[in-house]
Order: sequence, then C-alpha cells, then structure tokens
Amino acid sequence: MNNDNKFDVVIYGATGFTGKLVAEYMVSQYGHNQDITWAMAGRNINKLEKVRDEIGAHEETPLLIVDSEDKESLNAMTVQAKCILTTVGPYQLYGSDLVKSCAEAGTDYVDLTGEPGWMYEMIEENEKLAKESGARIVFSCGFDSIPFDLGVFFIQEAAKEKYGKPAPHVRGRVRAMNGEFSGGTVASLSATMSTLKEKPELISVLVNPFSLSGDFQGPDQLDDSKPLFDEKLDMWVAPFIMASINTKNVHRSNALMGHSYGEDFCYDEMSIAGPGEEGKAAAEFMATINPLAGEDMPAPGEGPSKDSRENGNYDVLFCADMPDGETLKATVTGDMDPGYGSTSKMIAESAVCLVKDCDGLEGGIYTPAPSMGQKLIKRLIAKAGLTFTLDTV
Repeated sequence: MNNDNKFDVVIYGATGFTGKLVAEYMVSQYGHNQDITWAMAGRNINKLEKVRDEIGAHEETPLLIVDSEDKESLNAMTVQAKCILTTVGPYQLYGSDLVKSCAEAGTDYVDLTGEPGWMYEMIEENEKLAKESGARIVFSCGFDSIPFDLGVFFIQEAAKEKYGKPAPHVRGRVRAMNGEFSGGTVASLSATMSTLKEKPELISVLVNPFSLSGDFQGPDQLDDSKPLFDEKLDMWVAPFIMASINTKNVHRSNALMGHSYGEDFCYDEMSIAGPGEEGKAAAEFMATINPLAGEDMPAPGEGPSKDSRENGNYDVLFCADMPDGETLKATVTGDMDPGYGSTSKMIAESAVCLVKDCDGLEGGIYTPAPSMGQKLIKRLIAKAGLTFTLDTV
C-alpha cells in the first residue's frame, strides 16, 4: 500500500442516507484531527457541498466527484486514498469495479455488504490481486456482521484463556434488536433474488455455511431455519434474518485464522422468543414474518429520524459450549439502532482501525475478526457505543 496517499479515508456515497451519517460521525470524532485526513465522494458536487454544510464539516473538507459506472473516476479516487469506505450498494450492482480498483491500487476497502453471492465472486476474482498489491479488503463492517463476527471472536478468546482451548460450539442469541433495517439491506435482498435468476449456480453459495471459507467444508451445522427449544437457556428461539450472512462470515473468519476455533467448529444464530408455551407461540409467529417485507420499508437513501436511531439498540448473547458441559457466556450490545446509527459508527471505526492500527496486516480479502480483531473491539468500545462483556454469573 502506498502510504503517501493524500487521504486516510474517503467516504464514498456520502450524499446517501447512511453515507451522510458516516460523514457526520467523522466530523464529531475526527473533524479537526490532523492525524486523520478524510474526504467525501459522490456523483454530485452540489449534493456533496450541501451534506458538508449540513453536518458542520470544515469548508475545506475535500469533495471528490466519483461515479460507480465510470472506472476512471473510481481509479482516480482509489489512488488518492489509504482506505475507501463505501456505502454505495447494493454492492452487487455498484461495487464490483470499486473492489477491483482497490485491489489493483493496493488501497484498503471497507463496506456494509451482506450479499454472500457477490462476496464469493469478489473473493474468486480479486483475492490474489489484493494479496499481491497489499490491499486489505474487509467486507461486512456494519451490523452484518461486526457484532456477531467479533462477538464469536471475543468469546473464543475468553474460552482459550479460561480453558486452554476454543469452544467447539458457539450459540449466538439475539435478545433485543430495536430499530429499522436499512433501505440498502432491503435493496440488497431484492438484487440478490434477481441475480439468482441469472446465476442459479450461486444458490449453492447461499445455502452452504462454508461457501466463503475457501475449499474447507466443516461439520453439519444446526438447522436454524425453524423454531427450536434451546434447552440450555430454557427458551424458545426463532430464525434470525441476518444469520445466513453472519454465519458465513464467522466461518470465513475461522478459516482465515487457521481454524483457531477448530475444524469441528459449529455456530448457529437465532432470536430469543421466550420460555414456555408463550415462548413457543412467539417463536412460531416470528418464523412466519419477514422483517424486510412490507410497504413501509425505507427505500435506499431513506431512513429513520434521529430520535428513532438514538432510541434503538441491540443486545446479543453468545454462549460457548465446552465439551465437558460448561458454558461460557458473553454479551455484545450497541447503543443505537442497528441498521443506521450503530452501523455508521462501526464502519467508520473499521476504516480508521485499518489505516491506523493494522500496519502488519498483509493484503487480502477479510472479515472483521481476522483483520482487526481486538484492535477494533477496543475502538468500538471507546468510541462507537458498543460493549463486549463476559457474563460472570
């Protein structure tokens, strides 16, 4: 990577709803910090100037005109930056040329993708190039999948410290999730469905929990597509909409870290519905609803009010089950809604972490845990409103 690049971070898509939140966060945390140089990029200079003024950014904040369909403008951006932070999705529609440009230029990259078919293709097409150039490309640096990927990493580190070995099975259990899904998430799901009609071979990628783990195929995983009774929690649990991407990222992290969780590692992720017959009924109901359906879902570029974002939160329990029957538990929480408020802070800190804290990390295509791990956890706790705590009871 060329460390003489003009900007540490370029926020690409800064005029979109989430991109603007990222830029606003950068102003609040690093606005006048000479240690972090950053710029905003998008298609329309007038919109960029408007966002700059609305978020209170310095009038000299650099603004770059970039269009996802113009490869020359993408290349002109990537050669100026140490890291591109992109919120321009769905990534399978607008992100492929940018990933390639970063991989060629040796420029770091972070995004919010939860699109496993596209991720699979990008790994196939660009991993060798990124390794050669030194580009560190990190997918899924928002709600999918940082709290889950780093939550598993956090509890496995604790298990190794306490027991001398990782847990062969970790259960992710969503206790609370208050807030809206982003319009980008909805659009990504729609784009994925359209892509499958053109590329039916990607169906196997979507159904295989190890599809992002290279050639490795691990053990059969728990079927988390239907309500279950979690005996250890004495609770009914229901399918969790983000599990299909988060589980793939967790298994990719394990593979990239030399299977530090073990080659027999199992991970499942579900929402807690409650105990008894009421819990069972709630789980069965939760399994029938699609939180990404409905006429009132936001469109890309739209999102909830500031009050709604600040009143949101999430709480995820991780249970590391050891062979002797012992279970170690940890909790990850976020202090804003997952789809917008917390996500914008997580991706911003991911970009800064890559640039400032990860000098020794080689080029490649990563998930958050193997690329940044404890360094990012430390930043998220200090700045982004997340907690990572071991349960002592």
